[in-house]
Amino acid sequence: MTDSPQATLQPLVLIVDDEPQIRRFLRAGFEMQSFRVVEAETARQAIDLAVMRTPDLIVLDLGLPDADGATVLDTLRSWSQSAIIVLSVRNAESEKVALLEKGADDYIVKPFGMAELLARARVVLRRIASRAAPEPVLCIGSLSIDLVQRIVSRDGGAITLSPKQFALLRALAGHHGKVLTHRQLIKELWPQNPDEDVQYLRILMKKLRNRIEPDPARPIFVVTELAIGYRLRTQEQLDASGYAEVMR
Repeated sequence: MTDSPQATLQPLVLIVDDEPQIRRFLRAGFEMQSFRVVEAETARQAIDLAVMRTPDLIVLDLGLPDADGATVLDTLRSWSQSAIIVLSVRNAESEKVALLEKGADDYIVKPFGMAELLARARVVLRRIASRAAPEPVLCIGSLSIDLVQRIVSRDGGAITLSPKQFALLRALAGHHGKVLTHRQLIKELWPQNPDEDVQYLRILMKKLRNRIEPDPARPIFVVTELAIGYRLRTQEQLDASGYAEVMR
């Protein structure tokens, strides 16, 4: 059956999981939000469908019968630009870091709610789309970041940042909504010394938060992913956190 012209406008999601009940659960959730869905239960099927259908988003379970999902992620990232969200029962910080550095756009630990997965899917899809036509000004709540003119403000008041502080904020803004690991940020900020101590990054982050956060002790814009790295929230993530209502 051929997709109708209207259907082809909807994002295509490839669900990769060897458990039929999980695939049914995910298919129902995505189709209720007007996504198109294809399914794979093995690594081989996943790679074949990724080649043939070029999905906008791949939801990838790590526990596949014929290959580890991390190996599939490596293979996909060698040529695919699709957004990839990893599903896993493994909750070790070291594995999350490894997955993000392999190119995962996000990860969710099982068990999870469909609403959370859909929210993260929308965030990564918007971020992928914005790469083609990035907006020069990023607004998150009361925070405004002009990446072209290098102007940062909160509640309309200008914020002065050092070149290194702005470089850190720019790196996060370039992937806002996504977790950037400590190592990824260090490579971005200190390319000549990629083995720089993470403590320097933490000190720089503290200085940045002192400038941009309403309450640096309770940051709402740049949040910490414990033992992994940092995430600059999107407006949707800020709204979901409940802080946006408090700030109004």
